[in-house]
Amino acid sequence: MSRSAPSSPSVRRSAPSTGRLNRYLLEEILPFLLAGLAVTILLLLLAALQAVIAPLLAKGANPLLVAKLVALQLPYAVSQGLPIALLFATLLGLSRLSADSEIKAMQASGVSPARLFGPVMALGLIVTLLSFAVGELLTPRAKVQALSVQREIVLDNPRVAGLGGPGAGGKALVLRDAFGRAISVADVEPGGELRGLSIASLRGGEVAREIITARRGHLNAGSNVLELFDGQRITYQNEKPSTVLSFERGTLPVQDLQASFKGGDELKPVFLPLRVLWKRVQDYRAQNINAPQEFTALQRKFAEPVAALCMAFFAAALAVFSFRSNLNIGLVWVLLLTFLYYATWSVFRVMGENGALPAVLAAWTPDALYLLAGVGLLWVAARR
Repeated sequence: MSRSAPSSPSVRRSAPSTGRLNRYLLEEILPFLLAGLAVTILLLLLAALQAVIAPLLAKGANPLLVAKLVALQLPYAVSQGLPIALLFATLLGLSRLSADSEIKAMQASGVSPARLFGPVMALGLIVTLLSFAVGELLTPRAKVQALSVQREIVLDNPRVAGLGGPGAGGKALVLRDAFGRAISVADVEPGGELRGLSIASLRGGEVAREIITARRGHLNAGSNVLELFDGQRITYQNEKPSTVLSFERGTLPVQDLQASFKGGDELKPVFLPLRVLWKRVQDYRAQNINAPQEFTALQRKFAEPVAALCMAFFAAALAVFSFRSNLNIGLVWVLLLTFLYYATWSVFRVMGENGALPAVLAAWTPDALYLLAGVGLLWVAARR
């Protein structure tokens, strides 16, 4: 009886597990994410250095206070930089996988390119939550403290705001406190003596209910009381003067007094805690007040973190498209696509804050553009 030769066992490459695939992709993307975040933070701080920090140091500001001011910019830089860094990291990481034929190897092992979406979108969700948490929990506190540090810098050396000496050019120092008062100071003399004060107590951030003027004033270090001399207090009712009172000396309690170097960099609506901003927006809407900065800021609170998810989707779709089209996305294209988001976000933000666009469109259009671009890439890839 003849025996047949045993057949050779067939060799079949098994598909890598989901856990192995996730770890592999994260090993490619995470280093670029950290590097991109570091570069983004550095660029944002360099912009602040050129616009504010360098002039402060040149005018003799206390270096320790300036260093503290720089450190307080970090939370905002992190919250803004995380989505941008994620776009850079995913594009560069997935383009490297495509260039090294790793995606082809995955497909040969039974891995569909569509499985790239799982770990990339999971990372996008983590970055979204982290960006929202930093922007909501850390950034508002840091911005309030930064404005307080600005007050310390100005009172320590009035020259930093162009005050207290010749060539001031009519500049005024603007102080604000937690009671919604705006305090304009025409001049600050050595020793902290304030000259030409005008204090407006605002109702709803728009209408003044009282205005106090004083020839001079003084705020003792560590004190929450502003001393005023030779002044006048005018109260308003229905936007008309109601009472007028002159005084030789008076005191005004203040809280969380903050300084604005340029008269316009006070605590912006987007830096307010979400619950405070939400209440303000609802009050404005109830009073039919058009407040595009507040409306846009409320939408930005959500749209900017969610940008990380849209960018992760776009990057994964681009990886699938590049594989199907045998294209390699180089570093130049990665940088260009990353810069495109920042440019688009900047333009639409300004248009929304100026009322040129509805707040929803201004905040969400950059996200929608990347989302639609990803859908378009998948559609084209499916037809190849």
